[in-house]
Amino acid sequence: MEVSVSHLHQLYRQHRYTVVQVTQWYLNRIRQYDGTYRALLYIDTAGALARAAQEDAMPLEKRDGLLWGVPIVIKANTSVKGWVTSAGWDGYTLKGNELVSPRDAMVVARLREAGAVLLGQTNMPDFAASDTNVSTAGGRTGDAYNVRFSPGGSSGGTAVAVAANFAVLGTGTDTANSIRQPAANNNLVGFLPTRGLTSIAGIHPLDWLRDNTGPLARSVTDAAIALEAMQGEDPLDAWTKQSSSKKETGAYTGYLKPGALKGKRFAVPWFILEGSPSVYGSGPDAPPLAGAVVPETRVALMKAIDQMRAAGATVLIDRRILPETFFAAVRTMNTRPYRREGVDLFLRDFGPAHYHSVAEYEAATGREFPAFMVGGIRPGRDAGSAMKQRVLESDPDREKNYDGPQRQALAIYEQTLKDWNLDGFVYPALQIPTYDELAPGASTAGPYSETGWVNRIGVPAVSVPGGFYANGLPFGLEVSGKRWHDGDLLGYAFAYEQATHHRHPPTLVAPAH
Repeated sequence: MEVSVSHLHQLYRQHRYTVVQVTQWYLNRIRQYDGTYRALLYIDTAGALARAAQEDAMPLEKRDGLLWGVPIVIKANTSVKGWVTSAGWDGYTLKGNELVSPRDAMVVARLREAGAVLLGQTNMPDFAASDTNVSTAGGRTGDAYNVRFSPGGSSGGTAVAVAANFAVLGTGTDTANSIRQPAANNNLVGFLPTRGLTSIAGIHPLDWLRDNTGPLARSVTDAAIALEAMQGEDPLDAWTKQSSSKKETGAYTGYLKPGALKGKRFAVPWFILEGSPSVYGSGPDAPPLAGAVVPETRVALMKAIDQMRAAGATVLIDRRILPETFFAAVRTMNTRPYRREGVDLFLRDFGPAHYHSVAEYEAATGREFPAFMVGGIRPGRDAGSAMKQRVLESDPDREKNYDGPQRQALAIYEQTLKDWNLDGFVYPALQIPTYDELAPGASTAGPYSETGWVNRIGVPAVSVPGGFYANGLPFGLEVSGKRWHDGDLLGYAFAYEQATHHRHPPTLVAPAH
């Protein structure tokens, strides 16, 4: 249980297990418990065992991949050759019209090259557009620590699978909070890289101008190893161009030092702590306390801050540091006019033979594509009205909609780091604890989080186990850092992890027969 990548490799070197034996153990565990939690949409038993057998047959000198013999899971919006890329939507699973991927996304190809064994595909809400994990393709996933509670979204399937020891680690994607929030709810490490460090080509978009991908793992070390394997330049993702010359040198595990927090300075964004009433207003659709953290989450955050200080960090709380005006500036960035372009680009390169655009999908299936994915709105959920769809590269309003607001918000963020001599920011991964979503009258929207501003400006962030609430459900501490300093950020998370050791596995419940 809870085996790490390095420990698993040690066991292989000692000939304690074969890759087939380890792979079969995880497949058996999925079979035993996933009927309760429903973290997996698809299990590739034959493919995983065949891959494991191939690795067992390799000569010793070839067994040097970062993830050699490591069973992992892949989120359902990420293309794996021959698998259905449902993105959680039943519209891509229609008989005869399935979105069967013609090839691997680059991050999947790199994980394979590193030696990973792909066990299967994890459930996610339709198109990743939710803070919980209910999909038309796979139903509801329950939190690993209490199946009645929301695991968070949209990488909730991966988070539950990794937390429940159905795999060693897994991939997530993140448009607004979708790696970090479910990581927090399942007592995991979830890492959102600097935008451009990992490629999103081959990942079905929610909003391709904010989407990102990274690992979920039970330890910072495993997350660092997985990130090392996933990163790389991809001609299909312009953000990754020259990323190898922008990022830090050396392996990410080299940044993982127990004393990494000593002498470092962080601050709590004021708008996260106290909310944004002028942004959200006070209507029925406004989040609790206008986005401020609720009292029990504030208590958990302050405990985690005390632990950071005990590990040698300075943590400032000052109303001048990233106030509500910063949050308002971030939110002026408008990516909705370009959503359809993102979907069309994905289908162009990773769609099945008979449709390579939204229009071709609709013609092939006779089914209308969900409006909110192509500029429309979800009645009762989205504010405003439908937006005319445009092509980013040729849009005369690109500067007003996207480039200008992003540049302005990033400049405020980076200037704040400079002015206050900060190494990063700390805050809760969720504004509220996760909740029993099967209780009468419970919200179907998922537990509220305010971390999507990180995606909008493209900076890295990590959620790390930060303790537990009184009901036994986990609290996650999030830290954001400087662009292209992902190794430093992993180091801060590692130092906190080693000082606290908050991770412990859930007690699973087998389904009733």
